[in-house]
Amino acid sequence: MSKSHNVTMLGTGLIGMFYTMTLHGNRGRDRVLSVYSRSLDRAQAFAQEWGIPSATDDMAAAINDPATDTVVIGLPNHQHLEAVTLAAQAGKAILMTKPLARNAAEAKQILDIVEQAGVFAGYLEDLVYTPKTLKALASVKAGAVGDVLWVRSRETHSGPHSAWFWDKELAGGGAIIDLGCHCAEIIRNFVGKNNRPVEVMCWADTLVHPIPADDNAIALIKFENGAVGQFEVSWTFRGGMDLRDEVAGTQGTIWLNHFLRTGAEMFTAARSGYTAEKAETDSGWLFPVGDEVHELGYVHMFTDMFEAMDGDRNPMETFYDGYVINAILDACYKSAESKRWEPVELFEWRATEAAASIRTEPELRDGMALVKEELMHGNKLKQILCDQKTGKIIERIVEL
Repeated sequence: MSKSHNVTMLGTGLIGMFYTMTLHGNRGRDRVLSVYSRSLDRAQAFAQEWGIPSATDDMAAAINDPATDTVVIGLPNHQHLEAVTLAAQAGKAILMTKPLARNAAEAKQILDIVEQAGVFAGYLEDLVYTPKTLKALASVKAGAVGDVLWVRSRETHSGPHSAWFWDKELAGGGAIIDLGCHCAEIIRNFVGKNNRPVEVMCWADTLVHPIPADDNAIALIKFENGAVGQFEVSWTFRGGMDLRDEVAGTQGTIWLNHFLRTGAEMFTAARSGYTAEKAETDSGWLFPVGDEVHELGYVHMFTDMFEAMDGDRNPMETFYDGYVINAILDACYKSAESKRWEPVELFEWRATEAAASIRTEPELRDGMALVKEELMHGNKLKQILCDQKTGKIIERIVEL
């Protein structure tokens, strides 16, 4: 049976606002009752805006508030370990924003803490919960695209909204740690979470911004069954936030555009005000997003988290998933430095069964393997065949 949950919200930035907006507007019965910010003035202003009875700049006090049972962590990356430690000591359920940590070693510490404490822990990777992604994942699981061969995920915009993101030490990196964590987990969901990431090839550079961290990157991720993931991330893309995914399989293809082209377009010669996250202008041609928290996956994400908590099951996204993502991103940074394929190093692999190989048995035509056939002009069927003994390629036309 579903219960109501009372939440301590750690963080009053953009992500804390989106989380609170979702919680107060979604199921309705779940409420934020305590909020923490490093700035007391900011905490009090946030509490007044969202009707939260308690506000503080003392993280431990917020976490140990007796009125709450769940801690939602929407803090900068360097504060994640401290927050998880305190929340686990308090015995409360923990929901953590992405990325889980700044690197795999820190992520392993966080994972160990929650598992040793025996508390519920959910990883808030919102972009695998978008309505389009959930629909696409259901289609993939139903076999609509056959075996998944290749997944491409792209997230680009003009850069983060808070200073700590740009600090390599506080964040753990640049665009890869900020955006690649989304893309890599989207890829894992489509290729199958039982499909072990094996190695990574990555290019990264700082092309525009005067910072030590990377502001652009492209990576390839090889999986044990032969599938490949590709992500593209950038803090230098102009024109808004571009969120796109593509899935290519043996029997089909899926294209997803989540944010920049949603079907709503508007031109204004006046000033429209806020249009959408990372929109760079409020005049000219604009691309409004009707319900941001819904389109970005927050609604389905929190519903899954609390229903998993109430149903004594794991959510779709766990802290172990977050750890795997940190391990993949570590390999990306190593590869960007070494300029070669680097292994994804995991302390253990928890898949219950190995991913099935993509390799399929070929269709035969007169004892030869069918490579491709295509209906041509004149109602003629062209077949490309391969002699499996010699490797010779043969072309023939079949009159229909």
